[in-house]
Amino acid sequence: MNSQTQTFQLADDGQIPNNPDLPVIIYKAVFKEQPDEIEAAFNRHQWTGSWTGGVYDYHHYHSNTHEVLGVKAGQATVLIGGDQGERLDLHQGDVILLPAGTGHKNAESSPDFEVVGAYPGGTSPNMKKKDPSDRVQALAEIKNVPVPQTDPVYGDEGPMLEEWKE
Repeated sequence: MNSQTQTFQLADDGQIPNNPDLPVIIYKAVFKEQPDEIEAAFNRHQWTGSWTGGVYDYHHYHSNTHEVLGVKAGQATVLIGGDQGERLDLHQGDVILLPAGTGHKNAESSPDFEVVGAYPGGTSPNMKKKDPSDRVQALAEIKNVPVPQTDPVYGDEGPMLEEWKE
């Protein structure tokens, strides 16, 4: 596996908290030649509770867990971090690692777009939307989500272990 990785930090936009400490990590084309290996790799590295499907077409985030998404088929433009966030063009074989609190939504996608999602230790994600009444609790939960022990793509090494320091 070889990939180019990109990272970027997102600010709280007042509606979507994002993560104040941990950057989003993108692994470009890491599974380009073997998209069917995505789920097995995540699971092997203790990122479980996996599912296959799409990305919701509205902003949402999880305040109780990090999430990894691997593009199994097709391509999409995903908006990360809220309305003023980053627009990412994701293609088959790309993986995006979203720290707890990071907003994400599908802006547009090909008809065959499909991702594999998973969570460290199989945590069941909660579903948060732009709701000011949830905000204080969500911010507290985000700060308490531990950094996982393993990178979802590379296991005991990899960019997550370098970028996500507690």
